[in-house]
Amino acid sequence: MVSRPATFPKRDLIRGLDLTSTTALVAGSMIGTGVFFKAAIMSQQVGSPGMVMLAWLVAGLMSLAGALTYAELGGMIPKAGGEYAYVRAAYGDLPAFLDGWMRAVVASGGNAALGAGFAALLGAIIPLNVVWASANVHLLGREITWRLGLKEAIAVAVILLFGVVNCAGVRFGGRVQTALTSAKVLGILIIVAGAYFFSKGGTAANFEASTRWTGASGFGAAVLSALWACDGWAFMPMVAAEVKDAARNVPRALIAGTLCVLTLYGLANLAYFYALPFHEVATSNSTAYRDALPVASKAAATFLGSRGPALLSILFLISTAGALNAVILSLARVPFAMSRDGLLPRRLGEVSQGSRVPVASVMVITVWSSILALSGTFDQLTDLTIFGEWIFYGLTGAAVFVLRRKMADAPRPYRVSLYPLTPIVFVACACGLLINSLQTSPVEAVAGLALIATGLPVYFYYRRKSE
Repeated sequence: MVSRPATFPKRDLIRGLDLTSTTALVAGSMIGTGVFFKAAIMSQQVGSPGMVMLAWLVAGLMSLAGALTYAELGGMIPKAGGEYAYVRAAYGDLPAFLDGWMRAVVASGGNAALGAGFAALLGAIIPLNVVWASANVHLLGREITWRLGLKEAIAVAVILLFGVVNCAGVRFGGRVQTALTSAKVLGILIIVAGAYFFSKGGTAANFEASTRWTGASGFGAAVLSALWACDGWAFMPMVAAEVKDAARNVPRALIAGTLCVLTLYGLANLAYFYALPFHEVATSNSTAYRDALPVASKAAATFLGSRGPALLSILFLISTAGALNAVILSLARVPFAMSRDGLLPRRLGEVSQGSRVPVASVMVITVWSSILALSGTFDQLTDLTIFGEWIFYGLTGAAVFVLRRKMADAPRPYRVSLYPLTPIVFVACACGLLINSLQTSPVEAVAGLALIATGLPVYFYYRRKSE
């Protein structure tokens, strides 16, 4: 049985995003902090530039397959909530609720990670090493370090700032997103051009570090790390109800934005390994080297000198801010859509009279993201987020097959390329990634599953209430 939707005033979301701002939202959601950080931990996991680039390639192809799959679903069901709406159409209320709960409760860790990344990048400009409290916690055979200091406070502050910005209206948010995305693309291109043409000591010989196979688990962990940087293509469809000519522009923006970002990522990582010896990449900022500079800042120093890290960090901060703005904007539409379907409190489904934004939903996402920002390191937060997301990425990919039968006559402005191969590969990769994550990141995986499971009593409560 499907829940009975709640009744709301006639105020609704407005279609204020054109193709340019929608494409900027895709690229802006994807380009955050990962491209500036993740090469370090990936190098630690696989041990050579060649294997790092192979992991990026695999992650890029998985992301592209996902974007193509979502493009068909997004064109067919251009509703608020995106993935939540697709899962609901294919499987019903319970799977859809758990997907939406995951997005609101678990994937908000992505916002927390962006806040943590913002603070780490700011630390390259001004000292932020003040720590007020710290503790080591042993969980599932691993030691996890928790600390509270100035970096964590700044992470919370920037999350709250963009939560407030997103209450101003979707048109304003779209214009801000276009400007921030343009700036972050410029930042990556500066790194690439500087590393190749002006880097002191940059050489192709840096790629000659021996390529060696470190095992499937290590390679899978590196792909997981790369997927964090590639993540974001699934966020834009969540605001489909606010996109002009959504049936056509949602698929177009998904494909164009994803291809653009994957190209930039490949160029950037090649630039890191060209400008820096492998051991310099591997010992850049990560959980193992918390006080080191990000790999992108080290690369910038090779052609901008001692001022390079600080100057590039300004661009990185803009990039992180753009991603945070995009993800908060997108995620807030999920609890909004769930509320409209009678599966969450009615207040979350209300639209403000002035800005025509679901303000209550925006603030719930913002506050929870701030709490998560105090709970772990950048890498721990991203691993937890990616694991939870890929459970439902796989389920959503399979929804293409279900809806081709269940909604055979529905208009499909875009049909996924190379069907059924593309969604089959995507779903298979999602399953393999989840199995590997349970082996290599058990703490984050169990935490993600536990957080998703907390949605069950909430679902049954609102299910009974709506009957």
